[in-house]
Amino acid sequence: MKYISTRTGEVINSSYEAILKGLADDGGLFLPENLPIIKFSEEEIKSLNYKFVAKKVISSIFDDFTKEEIESAVEGAYDTFEDEILPITKLNNNYIMELYHGKTLAFKDFALSILPRLMKISIDKLNLKEKIVILAATSGDTGSAALSGFSNVEGTEVIVFYPTEGISEIQRKQMVCLDAKNSHAVAIKGNFDDAQSALKNIFNDDDLAKSLAEKNIRLSSANSINIGRLVPQIAYYFYSYYELLRNGEIEESESINISVPTGNFGNILAGYLAKQMGLPIDILICASNKNNVLTDFFNSGKYNANREFYKTNSPSMDILVSSNLERLLYLIADKDAEKINNLMKDLKEKNSYIIDNKMQENIKDFKAYYYKDDEILENIKETYEGYNYLLDTHTAIGLMAAKEYNSKNKTLVASTASPFKFPKAVSEAISLEIYDDDFKTLENLSVKTEIEIPQILKDLEIAEVTQKRVIDSNLIKETILEILGE
Repeated sequence: MKYISTRTGEVINSSYEAILKGLADDGGLFLPENLPIIKFSEEEIKSLNYKFVAKKVISSIFDDFTKEEIESAVEGAYDTFEDEILPITKLNNNYIMELYHGKTLAFKDFALSILPRLMKISIDKLNLKEKIVILAATSGDTGSAALSGFSNVEGTEVIVFYPTEGISEIQRKQMVCLDAKNSHAVAIKGNFDDAQSALKNIFNDDDLAKSLAEKNIRLSSANSINIGRLVPQIAYYFYSYYELLRNGEIEESESINISVPTGNFGNILAGYLAKQMGLPIDILICASNKNNVLTDFFNSGKYNANREFYKTNSPSMDILVSSNLERLLYLIADKDAEKINNLMKDLKEKNSYIIDNKMQENIKDFKAYYYKDDEILENIKETYEGYNYLLDTHTAIGLMAAKEYNSKNKTLVASTASPFKFPKAVSEAISLEIYDDDFKTLENLSVKTEIEIPQILKDLEIAEVTQKRVIDSNLIKETILEILGE
C-alpha cells in the first residue's frame, strides 16, 4: 500500500515508513492511496471474534506486513485486554460499544496497544539503527495509553505532554506513576491545543530533524495523526456491526448509524473510513461538549477556532483544533491536496477556514450536536435510573446525540472510557457524595452502585509518582532536548 499526504500529495511507498514517519514532510497527514472493500462470509460471522476481525481489517490496509507480523501484533496487543475485548450493551435502539476494557480503561488502548508492535516490526523491517522518539499531546487518555503501550519497548523513547488542569486525577496518576526507563510524562501550563500545536511545529522543524538524525534519533507520533493509530480503530466498527448481525440484532446489509463523542476527530474518522470500506453505515453523528467547534463546522461549513476554550466535565474532548478533520477534508475535496494545503494555511494564519459548497455537500452524512455539563450529568442520571447502566461523561454525550438525531436506524454509540476514570463527575450525576480525594470518591461510587472498581485503578491508588516535570508550554522543544540529553 502507498500513502499520500493530504497537503501536497507526497507519496510514501510502504506502511512501515508511513507508520514510523507519523507526519508527512509537508506537515500533512497520510492516508492510504486506496481503501479496500471488506466483506465477511457467513462462516466468518458465525465464528466471529475480535482478533480475527482486527487481523482482517488491519492487513487489508497494511498489506506489506506479512500475515505472521500482523498476527503477532494483534495477538500481543489484545492479549492485554480483558477476556471479552469489546462488550456491546443494548439500550433500546442504541448499542453501547464498551471500548474501555484495555490497560488504561479508554478507547485509545485499541490503537496504542498495537502501535508499538507495528513500529517495532517496521524498525526491524527497514533495518533502522536509530532510536525512535515518540511524541504525544494528550487531553487525558492518549497519554496514559501511549506511555503504557510503549513502556520498555526496545529502541523507543516516549514523551507525553498533558495540561496541568482539566484532566481527572485518575488520568493524571495513570501517566505520572508509570515507572519505565523510556517513558516521560510532562505537565504543561496550558491546554491540549497548546501542546498539539507545539508538537506539530517540532515535527516540521527541518533543522531539528537534521540535528537529531546526526545522533541517530528519529521523531514519530503516537497521536491519531499517525496512520498506525487510525487503522486499528477501523476494526472495532466492523466487529461491532457483525456482532450485531451474528446476534440477530440487525438484518444482513441493514444500515446503522454511529454516534461518537469527538475531540481530535480520529475515532469518528475511523468510522467514516469503515463506511468507505463497505460497512453499511448511514449517518455519522459527531457529538461534542461545550467546545463545539465541530458542531458549528458541520452545520455551517466554517471551522472557527477563534472562540473561548472551556474546561468541561468531559476533558478528553476539550479541544479546539481537531487534527484528524484534515483527513476528512482531503477525502471530501476529491483528494485535492492543494485545496487542503490552502485551508490549513488559513487555519494557521487566521485560526479558521471555510469549505466550498461541493465539500459541504459531501459531508451530508454527518450530523453534529453538542451538550453542556449540566445536560451531560442529567443524561448519566437518567441512564442509570432507567437502565441501571453507568456512563462516563464522554459516552453520555454520544448517547444524547444518538437520541437527539432520533433515527429509525439502530445506532452504535462509542463508549470511550470507563465511568470510574471520572468518579467525581459521575458521582455528582447520580447524587452521591464527592470527596476531595478521587480515590475515596471512587470507592464510594463502587459501594453505592455495587459495581466493582477495575483492578487497574485499585493498584493506581497506592502507586508512586515518578514523573514530576511541570513546564510552561513554550518550553516543550527545550524539554524534549533535555530528556534526550541534547
